[in-house]
Amino acid sequence: MRRRWWLWALLLALLGMNVIAFFHAWRFTHFMAPTGPRTQSPERVSTAQKLALLLTGVRNPKPVNEGVPSFPYRSVFIQSPNGRLAAWYSSVAGRRGTVALFHGYTSNKSKLVTEAAYFRRLGYAVLLVDFAGSGGSEGYRTTVGYREAYDVAAVVQWLQRQPATGPLVLYGPSMGAVAILRAESELGVRPAANIVECPYGSMLQTAQNRFAAMHVPSFPMAHLLVFWGGVQNGFWAYGLKATDYATHITTPTLLLWGEQDARVTRAETDAVFRGLRGPKQRQDFALAGHEPYWRKQPALWQQTVAGFLATIP
Repeated sequence: MRRRWWLWALLLALLGMNVIAFFHAWRFTHFMAPTGPRTQSPERVSTAQKLALLLTGVRNPKPVNEGVPSFPYRSVFIQSPNGRLAAWYSSVAGRRGTVALFHGYTSNKSKLVTEAAYFRRLGYAVLLVDFAGSGGSEGYRTTVGYREAYDVAAVVQWLQRQPATGPLVLYGPSMGAVAILRAESELGVRPAANIVECPYGSMLQTAQNRFAAMHVPSFPMAHLLVFWGGVQNGFWAYGLKATDYATHITTPTLLLWGEQDARVTRAETDAVFRGLRGPKQRQDFALAGHEPYWRKQPALWQQTVAGFLATIP
């Protein structure tokens, strides 16, 4: 009798964990209407809030663009397999090439205006893109880099049809970086160069890191979260690995990482960098976390980016 009771208790616990993981995965990959506050970063919430977060999942309103560039631009719309993408395009006289900028998770193109302005100063036209589900683009879904790779491919195809684009550079932090790497590894995208900031090693690892940030065990919930997230969105989320994508990339690549980053570890970026097969450079930022590096160390960020782009024909 006691053994049967324990068996039922185990089955109910497993069922409960799967229900919670299913709900978490849905809220993690599906944005809500863009109203109300977003759940704070796990590192910043109280113990009681962490408990509520573990039970209910994050609150993710659709990211909304905040302001527009101060430099001249025009709005363009690009068709992707994921829906219509909204973008800002800005040209420069005597351009050296074009930089396409792709944002991170729960972000949007307005967060990349500072980077875009610097690329323009270096002589590059810029295209700032909202991934599907974010900003002015269609939809409410995000897959943290998997489906977003199709957006990258659609943007590259659009730029290749424009006159005098010049050498094409792809820039992206975090999710944007992983989408770029997958687009090149699996979708045939071939830019002149990449600048990727803090690409996470795998979907499982980034889920585990989020639990670690709340100081709670990641097993088995991180595994269940990844499993159900993939099921809900129609792909094998365990296969979402920047470390694997990197081994197929021969494009000259600059990898940047902040040493205070609690979301993406040194081991992850080491593995991505080690896997890259083409010319590569790396720069770590001692004062920065999972954030734009120009905020904490602007001179180093600008110097590193300019020096890398100077090597691109």
